[in-house]
Formats: sequence, structure tokens, C-alpha cells
Amino acid sequence: MAMDLETPLRSLLTPLGLDLYDVELAKGTLSVIVTKEGGVDLESLTKANRTISEWLDANDPIPSRYTLDVSSPGLERRLRTPGHFLSTVGEVVTLRELRDGQPTRRLEGIVVEADETSVTLDDAEHGRVVVVLDKIERARTVFKWGGEAKPTPSRGKTKSSSTSKKG
Repeated sequence: MAMDLETPLRSLLTPLGLDLYDVELAKGTLSVIVTKEGGVDLESLTKANRTISEWLDANDPIPSRYTLDVSSPGLERRLRTPGHFLSTVGEVVTLRELRDGQPTRRLEGIVVEADETSVTLDDAEHGRVVVVLDKIERARTVFKWGGEAKPTPSRGKTKSSSTSKKG
């Protein structure tokens, strides 16, 4: 992105108790991703949207038409910056590694370490792998649902086996 929107957006979000996770202008949409300790609620998103929208209207930093989208990163958040990877140490991530002269490689594993230029994964298939951030096509965290899947009840049960009560 040609203009620096990170600095002003951070200063707008901090008083709201929010942190800027990511900002990207692509395909006519200005995506602003925000986080907060304990999670982002709808009220926080609404305040952030209103605050950012008012600032954009007053300062007009983007010459073309665009749509503002303010959201939280979600359960499986996109990873683009060194800071994103640093924040995932100990978490499971999946990524696509571009390899010169070889097919793209998909890796999934726990982030063992990360720095400004690379991330080290403990991949189930390949073991410990160091990937240069510039060679990552795309990456995201992986949300693992807790526990085993519960068995679904048999469709052949009779109504007498039901334990539901009407209030």
C-alpha cells in the first residue's frame, strides 16, 4: 500500500481499547482487522468502524472509491507480517511455501520460532522446517475443535427414547 495508514489507524484504535492486526487495500475494499485481549465484540467493531470512517472522510487519504470493512481476525486468522508469525509461536499454522524450480509445498505444524525474516515449523511430515517469509504464498492459523466428535444419534430411534422436556 502506497500510503501509511497503519500509524493513524493505530492511534485511532488505541483509545477504543483495540489493536490493529492488519490493514490492506485490495479490490476496492479497505480491510481493517482489529484485535482486543479477550476478543472483539460487536460494540467494539461498531465504534471502530464509525471512528475510522469519520477519520477517512475528514482526511481523504485514498483517491479512489473503496468500501471500508472493519472486522476481527476470526478463529483462523491470516498471517502476513513478521509480527503475525511472532504472535503464533506455540500455535498450529498452515502455509504454502513457494520453492524455486519445485512445486509449491503445503506445510502444517506448530510454530517453534519466528523472527523478522523466517518462521520455523514442526511439520508432521517434514519435521522441523525453516521457511523464509518472502517465500510464503499464504498462511493462516489452524483452529482445532476441542475433544472428539460426538456420535450422532441413530435415526432409527423411537420417540419413546427421547429425553427432551417441554418447558
